[in-house]
Amino acid sequence: MQGRSETFTVEDSLPHERFDIFLRARFPGLSRGTIQRLIEERHIQVNGKPIKATHHPRAGEIISIFWPEAKPAQAQPEKIALDILFEDEDLLVLNKPPGIVVHPAAGNAEHTLVNALLHHCAGKLSGIGGVARPGIVHRLDKDTSGCLVVAKTDAAHQSLAEQFAGRSVEKIYHAIVCGEMTKKSGEISGAIARHPIHRKQMAVTTDGKGRSARTGFRVLESLRGATLAEALLFTGRTHQIRVHFQHLGFPVLGDTVYGTRQNKRAKEILNVSVPRQMLHAQHLAFLHPRTGKTQSCDAPYPNDFSEALQKLRGVADPVHEPAGVRK
Repeated sequence: MQGRSETFTVEDSLPHERFDIFLRARFPGLSRGTIQRLIEERHIQVNGKPIKATHHPRAGEIISIFWPEAKPAQAQPEKIALDILFEDEDLLVLNKPPGIVVHPAAGNAEHTLVNALLHHCAGKLSGIGGVARPGIVHRLDKDTSGCLVVAKTDAAHQSLAEQFAGRSVEKIYHAIVCGEMTKKSGEISGAIARHPIHRKQMAVTTDGKGRSARTGFRVLESLRGATLAEALLFTGRTHQIRVHFQHLGFPVLGDTVYGTRQNKRAKEILNVSVPRQMLHAQHLAFLHPRTGKTQSCDAPYPNDFSEALQKLRGVADPVHEPAGVRK
């Protein structure tokens, strides 16, 4: 089988963390399912021996990974319009619209961002790990809009994935949250784990089993019964911003998973109805894999975000924001 190999040494013991989750954090461009498949196929070993996904990493262990050559993507190219903020031979940065799924999955085999990328890039996308999610280095939820970087080459993919894993990528989000925040800036530090009862949700936990998570925030604008806030991600946990703002008592407006009580109250009092969670990846900055220079992109708000803002400002005729309000 053709492919390439690499090894690295575990620096710290993680007695409460599964091996597949540990690898998912190190290689954010891969899904947990892909990592589990590579483990099952013995392409990932510890100290030269096969390992289970439930293994707990120990300091000093030598991890060896064989990356099989990528198989042709099963997803089919589709001519779907893309809002491209930057593109060259190595990568592209998109302004992802809300409502589009990033990659094919059960129930979403078509009309995804991957389908659009296969058409736009005509096969020139990375395929690290033999995965059927070409080019995807990181993800945004279906109903989250904004900056998303895509790798065209394996070298670019690996570089970007290492930057995400090393937390050197600057990721800034804008969110409209329920309620008027009185604290103008701060930091939320709360470990995140699977909710003990609602297994499809994440939650802040204090039992020592969650993964550390940090979110910086500041108020950009006080609105009518709501707040436009900026969130700076220091870590990249599942649903991190949504969970952390809910934990503060200011869930994201329109979020049907976190903060349903506050959202119901906001709809009744403010008479503002939104089609999805008002969360937008406004800014992304990283080192370009080839040049080493900082590549920075800002994504304009989508129409629904701008319209919600104007309604909460009390303005009758919405005027769409050109590129957010970073200051």
